[in-house]
Amino acid sequence: MFSNLMNEAARTKRTPVELATDSFLRHLCERNASAHTIKAYTGDLDTFAAYIGSRDWKTIDHITIRGFLSHLYDKGLGKTSVARALAAVRSLYRWLAQEGVVEQNPAKLVSTPRLPKKLPRVPTIEEMNFVLDGKMPEAASFPERDRLMLELLYGCGIRNSELVGINLDDIRLSAEAILIRGKGKKERYVPFGGAARAALATYLPWRQQLLATLKKTTPALLVNQRGGRLTTRSVGRIVKRIAVAKGLSPDVHPHTLRHAFGTHMLEEGADLRAIQELLGHERLATTQRYTQLSVKHVMNVYDQTHPRAK
Repeated sequence: MFSNLMNEAARTKRTPVELATDSFLRHLCERNASAHTIKAYTGDLDTFAAYIGSRDWKTIDHITIRGFLSHLYDKGLGKTSVARALAAVRSLYRWLAQEGVVEQNPAKLVSTPRLPKKLPRVPTIEEMNFVLDGKMPEAASFPERDRLMLELLYGCGIRNSELVGINLDDIRLSAEAILIRGKGKKERYVPFGGAARAALATYLPWRQQLLATLKKTTPALLVNQRGGRLTTRSVGRIVKRIAVAKGLSPDVHPHTLRHAFGTHMLEEGADLRAIQELLGHERLATTQRYTQLSVKHVMNVYDQTHPRAK
């Protein structure tokens, strides 16, 4: 592959890094990597290729890559963005090693920027019940749909992208479960409770009436006012609007409800591996983050209520 890249570089006047980056991104697409990952890696690796210029792989060492990170800091990027760019470069090198283009990964010798350990602020069980009980606020433009949307995000712990990808045929009413397509097109069944079932029963006639009026058909469960599939961006706006109207922080977004799902289940005694399965986490270590959230909540309760803590 190394000679192929060099020959193509000479023929197309593109640099070896640019060509390798294109091949790597095609590889990610073939592996069904998430659209968010591909988009982030594309931007980071394009910047890396522009910084490296026409240099070949043999002249790129860990000092060069440190210079690249300094270049990103000079452009005003924060530690999180720089750490993500370094992760993209490391992934590129791992793939190049597998393809026999390079023998070593100099990016492994570069330390990841130390990031502040921030745990997301998760609404309490009482706050979530307040949001979901009673009428939807006036800020909800399609109350029946928006209630179902919130019930599924919080009641099932699914991702925003998984939510908008649900089709009507994915609902298994008799089993009270939904077929969810997760990252890497992995599928899992997620149960839903009585509140989500009631919200679904209320919403479906409204959905049918809307599509009939518009003379449209769609397999999507959640639709917008024009009869099209709801987008992740729209879900984010709706969740924030309803959260603020119900007195929650404006920082609330769809993933906050997923965090709340995992944290509240753990607080109520659910097994960590069961939560892992429901959330669709590949590694248990990812799920264990919720133990940190739960411990933080317990410590806050202790500090506020125990007489010897004051």
